[in-house]
Amino acid sequence: MTEIKQPKLRFSGFTDPWEQRKLGDVTRIIGGGTPDSHNPQYWNGEVNWFTPTEIDGSHYVKFSKRKITKEGLKKSSAKLLPAGSVLLTSRATIGDMAIILKPSATNQGFQSIATNANISNEFIYAMEPKIKAYALKHAAGSTFLEISSHEVKNMKIPFPSYDEQSKLGDLSVTIGNLIAANQDKINQLKQLKKLLMQKIFSQEWRFKGFTDPWYTRKCQNGTFAEVR
Repeated sequence: MTEIKQPKLRFSGFTDPWEQRKLGDVTRIIGGGTPDSHNPQYWNGEVNWFTPTEIDGSHYVKFSKRKITKEGLKKSSAKLLPAGSVLLTSRATIGDMAIILKPSATNQGFQSIATNANISNEFIYAMEPKIKAYALKHAAGSTFLEISSHEVKNMKIPFPSYDEQSKLGDLSVTIGNLIAANQDKINQLKQLKKLLMQKIFSQEWRFKGFTDPWYTRKCQNGTFAEVR
């Protein structure tokens, strides 16, 4: 950011300065909760209920591993977040983020961000490195580190106009999709390499023209001797 509070590199047509705002002034920060685990009427319902371990780097999340009932939601401190809210882990692994695709609740390990018509959720998600760094710096606690709702609300974020937020959010999504697509290719190549090495070292597969048997060698004092 420059002295006039705007980045040096911008999309064409945008010149207005960015405005520094507290996150709590322009979004709603919503915590979570856990229904009584001994009451079966609160569990195995149809309401998504996320825990921090489920936020694993995915841009979007749609289904949680465990679900609670509407009664469990009503009788606990868990809150129903609107679709499009940005989950923000506040304990255990601090500062991980994901966007929910349907209304969901979380346990108390979150301080999630519900945006409005003037704030792009994709822009908030694109600010993950800045938000995570702030959360780690301001986390506190004697038993375990945690970032409080008060600290999250006081986090200052530079905001451009909504149109520029949207363009930056779209750019983040495009790059994220490219990363995910290439990561899939990398994972496939890793699996292919694993299969090839298994087949080759078991001698099930060999290069054309090679028929000599393999010998077992044992390394002794830096040299290999045949095992007899």
